[in-house]
Amino acid sequence: MSSPLQKRSSTDPAGTSSAPRAELRSLDTLWFQVAGTVCNLACTHCFVSCSPTNRTHEFLSLEEIGPYLDEGTALGVKEYYFTGGEPFLNPQMEAILKATLEVGPATVLTNGLLLDEERCRRLHRLAEVSAYSLDLRVSMDGYDAKSNDPIRGAGTFGRILEGIRNLSATGLNPVITVTEVHDENGSVPGRERFFTLLRDIGVDKPRLKILPVFQIGAEAERGRAYESWQRLRAGDAIDDGWEHLQCTSCRMVTDQGVWVCPILVNEPEGKMGETLRDTLEPFTLEHPACWTCHVYGVSCRT
Repeated sequence: MSSPLQKRSSTDPAGTSSAPRAELRSLDTLWFQVAGTVCNLACTHCFVSCSPTNRTHEFLSLEEIGPYLDEGTALGVKEYYFTGGEPFLNPQMEAILKATLEVGPATVLTNGLLLDEERCRRLHRLAEVSAYSLDLRVSMDGYDAKSNDPIRGAGTFGRILEGIRNLSATGLNPVITVTEVHDENGSVPGRERFFTLLRDIGVDKPRLKILPVFQIGAEAERGRAYESWQRLRAGDAIDDGWEHLQCTSCRMVTDQGVWVCPILVNEPEGKMGETLRDTLEPFTLEHPACWTCHVYGVSCRT
């Protein structure tokens, strides 16, 4: 049986690989595509192209996640992240969080639309009884409906704010994740607009995370795909290393196995194996999305 690395090796004209390889220095962070690619939104910049009808990846059950939690604990994983799709579409999401919070801190990436008052109270109770932290990251793409809704869907801005208010009312302070789908989002004035918005709805200590867009999936259709020059070469490394890339410290579990990172779950070359131990080898940084991670210093962690 061939190694996964053999299947994704690219070559230069001389027949040797021209892309660098990132070593897994430690498995600190374990991700779960807990909702697969199923989402209640179809955001126009989604690099995984999640939607209500995308079944590329399916939900992960508590039974499926359990062995990965055990294996992750044995391998020294320090924190666990849950994404999708929309994680709270998974009917077992809260049970999955309860099991995870018994072994380590957990973070959920959500669009906020399913964060009603009762769910937020239950999440707060989970956090209260755990020795580990529970973080919620809520995505939005504009500081008003005019800038947010064309990206995330009509009427979503108000519903996102309601979810943020519900979390804040229970004492859970979410991280608001914003992409640079609008150029001004990452600017100093843009950041301040988001901070002002959050304070105005009652968030005393607003937290904001800005991420670049990845030019794959739905974003490649909305904007543009990567150019041929947007690829990594060995000489691009900072101080001759790639430790700034999150693939040197994380892996992503889906219903179909383990991928190198949260970005490449729709890319066949991103799959590394079936168990975490299958994925401890280096990864060849051939995909253009690796260029974005390197140039923008992307880390999906909180």
